[in-house]
Amino acid sequence: MQVNHLAPALLTLLLLPSLIRGSPSRVLNVNSNMHHLGFVDSNDLNVTSGKRKYNSVIGYSGSKLAQIMFSSVLQRKLPSEAGLNVMCVSPGVVMTNVARDLPRIVQTGYHLVPYFLFNAQEGARSTLFAATDPDIPEYCSVLKADDWPVCPYFSGDCRPTNAAAEAHNVGTAMKVWDKTLELIGLPSNTVERLIEGEVVPCKYCHQNTTEVEY
Repeated sequence: MQVNHLAPALLTLLLLPSLIRGSPSRVLNVNSNMHHLGFVDSNDLNVTSGKRKYNSVIGYSGSKLAQIMFSSVLQRKLPSEAGLNVMCVSPGVVMTNVARDLPRIVQTGYHLVPYFLFNAQEGARSTLFAATDPDIPEYCSVLKADDWPVCPYFSGDCRPTNAAAEAHNVGTAMKVWDKTLELIGLPSNTVERLIEGEVVPCKYCHQNTTEVEY
Protein backbone atom coordinates (compact mmCIF):
# COMPACT_ATOMS: atom_id res chain seq x y z
CA MET A 1 0.00 0.00 0.00
CA GLN A 2 2.83 2.40 0.85
CA VAL A 3 4.66 1.98 -2.47
CA ASN A 4 1.69 1.53 -4.80
CA HIS A 5 -0.68 4.08 -3.31
CA LEU A 6 0.43 6.26 -0.40
CA ALA A 7 3.75 7.40 -1.86
CA PRO A 8 2.31 8.41 -5.27
CA ALA A 9 -0.60 10.14 -3.51
CA LEU A 10 1.76 12.22 -1.37
CA LEU A 11 4.02 13.06 -4.32
CA THR A 12 1.04 14.15 -6.41
CA LEU A 13 -0.29 16.51 -3.76
CA LEU A 14 3.14 17.98 -3.04
CA LEU A 15 3.54 18.67 -6.76
CA LEU A 16 0.00 19.95 -7.20
CA PRO A 17 0.82 23.69 -7.02
CA SER A 18 3.60 23.31 -9.60
CA LEU A 19 1.42 21.17 -11.86
CA ILE A 20 -1.34 23.78 -11.84
CA ARG A 21 1.09 26.64 -12.42
CA GLY A 22 2.51 24.71 -15.38
CA SER A 23 -0.87 23.68 -16.79
CA PRO A 24 -2.07 22.13 -18.96
CA SER A 25 -0.75 19.17 -17.01
CA ARG A 26 -1.54 15.50 -16.51
CA VAL A 27 -1.09 13.10 -13.61
CA LEU A 28 -0.78 9.49 -14.74
CA ASN A 29 -0.93 6.66 -12.24
CA VAL A 30 0.20 3.33 -13.64
CA ASN A 31 -2.44 0.89 -12.47
CA SER A 32 -3.21 -2.77 -13.09
CA ASN A 33 -6.02 -5.02 -14.24
CA MET A 34 -5.55 -6.69 -10.86
CA HIS A 35 -7.58 -3.88 -9.31
CA HIS A 36 -10.66 -5.86 -10.41
CA LEU A 37 -9.78 -8.34 -7.66
CA GLY A 38 -9.26 -5.63 -5.07
CA PHE A 39 -11.19 -4.74 -1.95
CA VAL A 40 -10.49 -1.69 0.19
CA ASP A 41 -11.35 -1.25 3.85
CA SER A 42 -10.59 2.38 4.65
CA ASN A 43 -10.10 1.47 8.31
CA ASP A 44 -7.62 -1.26 7.44
CA LEU A 45 -5.74 -0.12 4.34
CA ASN A 46 -2.64 -2.10 5.29
CA VAL A 47 -4.61 -5.28 6.11
CA THR A 48 -3.20 -5.46 9.63
CA SER A 49 -6.39 -5.70 11.71
CA GLY A 50 -6.65 -9.47 11.38
CA LYS A 51 -10.04 -9.31 9.67
CA ARG A 52 -8.42 -10.63 6.52
CA LYS A 53 -5.33 -12.74 6.08
CA TYR A 54 -2.72 -10.78 4.17
CA ASN A 55 -1.13 -12.13 1.01
CA SER A 56 0.53 -10.49 -1.97
CA VAL A 57 -2.58 -10.66 -4.16
CA ILE A 58 -4.78 -8.99 -1.53
CA GLY A 59 -2.16 -6.33 -0.87
CA TYR A 60 -1.43 -5.57 -4.53
CA SER A 61 -5.00 -5.59 -5.86
CA GLY A 62 -6.27 -3.53 -2.93
CA SER A 63 -3.55 -0.91 -3.38
CA LYS A 64 -4.38 -0.54 -7.07
CA LEU A 65 -8.08 -0.15 -6.32
CA ALA A 66 -7.27 2.46 -3.67
CA GLN A 67 -5.15 4.30 -6.24
CA ILE A 68 -8.11 4.56 -8.64
CA MET A 69 -10.44 5.74 -5.89
CA PHE A 70 -7.99 8.41 -4.73
CA SER A 71 -7.35 9.55 -8.31
CA SER A 72 -11.08 9.76 -8.96
CA VAL A 73 -11.70 12.00 -5.96
CA LEU A 74 -8.77 14.22 -6.89
CA GLN A 75 -10.02 14.52 -10.48
CA ARG A 76 -13.45 15.58 -9.23
CA LYS A 77 -12.02 18.11 -6.77
CA LEU A 78 -9.93 19.91 -9.38
CA PRO A 79 -11.79 22.75 -11.12
CA SER A 80 -11.68 22.79 -14.92
CA GLU A 81 -9.76 26.07 -14.91
CA ALA A 82 -6.89 24.37 -13.08
CA GLY A 83 -5.92 22.74 -16.39
CA LEU A 84 -4.91 19.51 -14.67
CA ASN A 85 -6.30 16.05 -15.34
CA VAL A 86 -5.75 12.90 -13.29
CA MET A 87 -6.03 9.46 -14.85
CA CYS A 88 -5.05 5.84 -14.37
CA VAL A 89 -3.45 3.61 -16.98
CA SER A 90 -3.08 -0.15 -17.22
CA PRO A 91 0.02 -1.31 -19.12
CA GLY A 92 -1.68 -4.65 -19.78
CA VAL A 93 -0.12 -7.96 -18.82
CA VAL A 94 3.61 -7.38 -19.22
CA MET A 95 6.41 -9.94 -19.06
CA THR A 96 8.32 -8.66 -16.02
CA ASN A 97 9.15 -10.09 -12.61
CA VAL A 98 5.90 -8.71 -11.16
CA ALA A 99 4.75 -12.26 -10.36
CA ARG A 100 7.76 -13.02 -8.18
CA ASP A 101 5.75 -12.94 -4.93
CA LEU A 102 2.69 -14.76 -6.22
CA PRO A 103 2.05 -18.47 -5.56
CA ARG A 104 4.44 -20.74 -7.47
CA ILE A 105 1.67 -22.19 -9.63
CA VAL A 106 0.73 -18.67 -10.75
CA GLN A 107 4.36 -17.86 -11.52
CA THR A 108 4.62 -21.01 -13.63
CA GLY A 109 1.50 -20.18 -15.60
CA TYR A 110 2.65 -16.59 -16.03
CA HIS A 111 5.84 -17.69 -17.74
CA LEU A 112 4.14 -20.34 -19.86
CA VAL A 113 2.02 -17.87 -21.80
CA PRO A 114 4.50 -15.32 -23.22
CA TYR A 115 2.49 -15.14 -26.44
CA PHE A 116 -0.29 -13.33 -24.58
CA LEU A 117 2.02 -10.97 -22.69
CA PHE A 118 3.45 -7.62 -23.69
CA ASN A 119 7.19 -7.06 -23.55
CA ALA A 120 8.38 -4.04 -21.57
CA GLN A 121 8.40 -1.76 -24.62
CA GLU A 122 4.84 -2.73 -25.56
CA GLY A 123 3.75 -2.29 -21.96
CA ALA A 124 4.86 1.36 -22.06
CA ARG A 125 2.54 2.26 -24.94
CA SER A 126 -0.59 3.07 -22.95
CA THR A 127 1.30 5.31 -20.53
CA LEU A 128 2.94 7.22 -23.36
CA PHE A 129 -0.40 7.51 -25.12
CA ALA A 130 -2.14 8.91 -22.05
CA ALA A 131 0.73 11.33 -21.47
CA THR A 132 0.93 12.71 -24.99
CA ASP A 133 -2.28 12.22 -26.99
CA PRO A 134 -3.74 15.68 -27.73
CA ASP A 135 -7.35 14.49 -27.43
CA ILE A 136 -6.99 13.30 -23.82
CA PRO A 137 -7.91 16.64 -22.16
CA GLU A 138 -11.16 16.84 -24.13
CA TYR A 139 -12.07 13.28 -23.15
CA CYS A 140 -11.36 14.08 -19.49
CA SER A 141 -13.53 17.20 -19.73
CA VAL A 142 -16.44 15.19 -21.12
CA LEU A 143 -16.27 12.73 -18.23
CA LYS A 144 -16.09 15.53 -15.69
CA ALA A 145 -19.04 17.35 -17.27
CA ASP A 146 -21.08 14.15 -17.04
CA ASP A 147 -20.17 13.77 -13.34
CA TRP A 148 -18.62 10.39 -14.09
CA PRO A 149 -17.61 8.96 -10.69
CA VAL A 150 -14.31 7.42 -11.81
CA CYS A 151 -11.22 9.10 -13.23
CA PRO A 152 -10.33 8.40 -16.88
CA TYR A 153 -8.89 4.89 -17.21
CA PHE A 154 -6.96 3.59 -20.21
CA SER A 155 -6.30 -0.05 -21.04
CA GLY A 156 -3.09 -1.65 -22.27
CA ASP A 157 -4.24 -1.22 -25.87
CA CYS A 158 -4.56 2.57 -25.43
CA ARG A 159 -8.35 2.62 -25.26
CA PRO A 160 -10.60 4.30 -22.70
CA THR A 161 -12.11 1.58 -20.56
CA ASN A 162 -14.21 1.23 -17.45
CA ALA A 163 -12.63 0.52 -14.08
CA ALA A 164 -14.02 -2.19 -11.80
CA ALA A 165 -17.52 -1.77 -10.41
CA GLU A 166 -16.12 -1.26 -6.89
CA ALA A 167 -14.14 1.74 -8.15
CA HIS A 168 -17.50 3.46 -8.78
CA ASN A 169 -18.36 3.37 -5.07
CA VAL A 170 -18.19 7.09 -4.34
CA GLY A 171 -18.78 6.64 -0.60
CA THR A 172 -15.86 4.25 -0.22
CA ALA A 173 -13.69 6.44 -2.43
CA MET A 174 -14.24 9.42 -0.13
CA LYS A 175 -13.34 7.29 2.89
CA VAL A 176 -10.18 6.15 1.11
CA TRP A 177 -9.38 9.79 0.30
CA ASP A 178 -9.76 10.89 3.92
CA LYS A 179 -7.76 7.96 5.29
CA THR A 180 -5.02 8.41 2.71
CA LEU A 181 -4.53 12.05 3.60
CA GLU A 182 -4.53 11.18 7.28
CA LEU A 183 -1.77 8.60 6.70
CA ILE A 184 0.39 10.95 4.62
CA GLY A 185 -0.02 13.83 7.06
CA LEU A 186 -2.22 16.23 5.10
CA PRO A 187 -5.69 17.59 5.94
CA SER A 188 -8.60 16.17 3.93
CA ASN A 189 -9.30 19.60 2.39
CA THR A 190 -5.76 20.03 1.07
CA VAL A 191 -6.79 20.50 -2.56
CA GLU A 192 -9.39 23.15 -1.76
CA ARG A 193 -6.95 25.06 0.44
CA LEU A 194 -4.20 24.97 -2.16
CA ILE A 195 -6.56 26.25 -4.82
CA GLU A 196 -7.54 29.10 -2.49
CA GLY A 197 -3.88 30.04 -2.23
CA GLU A 198 -3.15 28.74 1.26
CA VAL A 199 0.04 27.12 2.47
CA VAL A 200 -0.88 23.65 3.73
CA PRO A 201 1.18 22.07 6.52
CA CYS A 202 2.38 18.51 5.97
CA LYS A 203 2.85 16.56 9.18
CA TYR A 204 5.58 14.28 7.83
CA CYS A 205 7.32 16.62 5.35
CA HIS A 206 10.32 18.88 5.93
CA GLN A 207 8.45 21.72 4.25
CA ASN A 208 4.85 22.71 3.64
CA THR A 209 3.07 22.36 0.35
CA THR A 210 3.03 25.72 -1.34
CA GLU A 211 0.18 27.87 -2.52
CA VAL A 212 -1.22 27.82 -6.04
CA GLU A 213 -1.01 30.82 -8.34
CA TYR A 214 -3.04 30.69 -11.54
